[in-house]
Amino acid sequence: MKLPPLCRWKAALALSLALCTWTSVFAADPPAADPLDWPNWRGPEMNGISRETGLVSRWSPDGENLLWRKPELATRSTPIVMQGKLYTICRSHPETTQEGEKIVCADAATGEILWENINNVFLTDAPAERVGWSSVVGDPATGHIFSLGICGIFQCIDGKTGKTLWQHSLSEEYGILSTYGGRTNFPTVFEDLVIISGVMTGWGDYAVPAHRFVAFDKSNGQAAWILSTKLRPKDTTYSSPVLTVFNGQAALVFAAGDGSVYAVQPRTGHVIWSYDASMRGINTPPLISGTTVFCAHSEQNVSDTSILGAVFALDGTGTGDVTKTKLLWSVPAIAVGRSGPLLINDRLYVIEDGAAMFVLDAKSGKELGRKKLGTIMMGSSVYGDGKIYVGEATGRVYILEPAEKGVKVLHQTRVEGEEILGSPIISHGRIYLPTNVALYCIGEKDHQPAADPRPDLPKETPRADDMKPAQLLLVPAESLLKPGQRQEFQARLFNARGQYLKTAPAKFSAEGTGAIDERGVFRVPADAGHSAAIVKAEADGLTSQARVRIIPPLPWSFDFTDNQVPVTWIGARYRHIVREFEGNPVLVKITTIPLGTRSQSWMGFPQTSDATIQADLRGGIKDEKLPDMGLINQRYTLDLMGSAQQLQIRSWTPRLELRFAKTVPFEWKHDTWYTMKFRAENKDGKAVLSGKVWPRGEAEPAEWSVTGVDDTPNVNGSPGLFGNAQDAEIFIDNIKVTPNSR
Repeated sequence: MKLPPLCRWKAALALSLALCTWTSVFAADPPAADPLDWPNWRGPEMNGISRETGLVSRWSPDGENLLWRKPELATRSTPIVMQGKLYTICRSHPETTQEGEKIVCADAATGEILWENINNVFLTDAPAERVGWSSVVGDPATGHIFSLGICGIFQCIDGKTGKTLWQHSLSEEYGILSTYGGRTNFPTVFEDLVIISGVMTGWGDYAVPAHRFVAFDKSNGQAAWILSTKLRPKDTTYSSPVLTVFNGQAALVFAAGDGSVYAVQPRTGHVIWSYDASMRGINTPPLISGTTVFCAHSEQNVSDTSILGAVFALDGTGTGDVTKTKLLWSVPAIAVGRSGPLLINDRLYVIEDGAAMFVLDAKSGKELGRKKLGTIMMGSSVYGDGKIYVGEATGRVYILEPAEKGVKVLHQTRVEGEEILGSPIISHGRIYLPTNVALYCIGEKDHQPAADPRPDLPKETPRADDMKPAQLLLVPAESLLKPGQRQEFQARLFNARGQYLKTAPAKFSAEGTGAIDERGVFRVPADAGHSAAIVKAEADGLTSQARVRIIPPLPWSFDFTDNQVPVTWIGARYRHIVREFEGNPVLVKITTIPLGTRSQSWMGFPQTSDATIQADLRGGIKDEKLPDMGLINQRYTLDLMGSAQQLQIRSWTPRLELRFAKTVPFEWKHDTWYTMKFRAENKDGKAVLSGKVWPRGEAEPAEWSVTGVDDTPNVNGSPGLFGNAQDAEIFIDNIKVTPNSR
């Protein structure tokens, strides 16, 4: 069940404009979580460990200890279990014209589907089989579910009903990349925040791509802080963060797209330490025991670029750059690029990409044993009741037992013709195993679940030990407003350890469009155009700032006579410049950014609908190759394709043959200006798409060049630009966006 798109938009907009109310992190404790739940893909302790007892030592896909098998829950995602319900991400209506992505809730005991929250997949190069690379996370305090979809839809969902409570389109609002790889990061819940990350190419100071983390207030979706790692990373990644405490200080530890491992304060985003490990992004999650951080990767090592892969251990008690000071040990040439490690009785179990399990001494890294488990490892292993459960990508399933010289195989079976891309989990005496064909629930029918107590968690130093303000956050950190709207800001003080102290009176100021009063209420002038503002606060001798992007209602017009790429555009300034051409300033998508020559950019609210975008475009030529160039409207692309000499309307590039696309032959020449016009209209529950192209300066043709009707429509989306300038530059001018009523 889900809200209709228009209702979701209205609800999200109301929340985004609501005045932010801060709930103290020192409020009453939330209800106690069920200790047998598995609310995070790596388990309640974020380490792949279950404390349950009496788990099965064998099973068969044909029936032995098989409680149920549900093809409807087939997924590459690792599920979670919370409050009697199982949640996961699946393909929706696979191999049909309705294909999309869905968050599914099922009864954990029976597999009966209770609700589905379905979303279209749009404006991504990720193929259908990579839907669900991420996993949802559950929040035991509220019962809510948080998910990041493959095309950047980040949602807070009511775990009981499936209703979307708030959402962000991270591609259109923050410039998160959705690539062919489909790698999508995992949400992390910490107190009042839910933290998500990805490689983002945004606006203003965030126009240059970086792996960025955004912490949202989990109650209303407002951004509390944003953190950028090193600029221009080579990879998007899916390494999930882990929460812990070092030196009495709460820490969020993660591996990033820039190849480094970080520890940051989860309430403030302040970096505690960083360690440079790899020349490319790291996909495996860290594993933490006490003050030791275990990590692995499969790329070139910073210390020796001739060697691929390493397993290593760090002392987590440092500060600053700890690359040369806090490495405890490293074992190079073990390429662990996908599977998360396990720590069992001072032994570290890691599975390299070729499915060989290495058993290492956790204190020294010395190899104690190894076991070949197949040919390809995608998921991670889990441990419970003295047994390791692991699924290999080609369908082999193992139940292992730690042994003196490695591991002993207790049981081995195979799910024929199925791929295991996610990881098994353990909850209430059951093992859940996801495959791309079905979800298996394994266990004894009448088993009464029981568990040993969990070890005590490390404790933060009491806040009362340090009440001196050392950090100031101005919240919300990021706002998207219309002319005439207002936003209330709060100045929140934290101590040096990142613990919240109080919301303080502050001296507020604003630069750019708009003004802020002494109470922290920012107001946008009613006649404001596309513009931005920086809001600043000073309290207790500390300063902080937040960003405001202002987008007026349609119509819009851009002619670049100010010689600027509009500051409010998402994903544009890094890849485009304004250049004098034929006596006029025009926008140019350049060829000199290798990782950004094929990209999208957005101009406004994701809630825009029923609009027409028009622009003049001109493609250059290089080595007899022309670029692809076009317009985006309501999450569809109108693409004037150079080498193919075609004009195409599409939404999901890898699903042209099934999902939606209309293509016609269209001959066009390089170094010639054309006018493109793209209209999207919601009508009778469908999206009616129409595009036309004609030589600039000639009369507009009466007929559309290409038309199509999408029966599974995208009903809203930001207008924008598409271009592939790998072969030649693209010139753009005279952009207009108007409501269809005009």
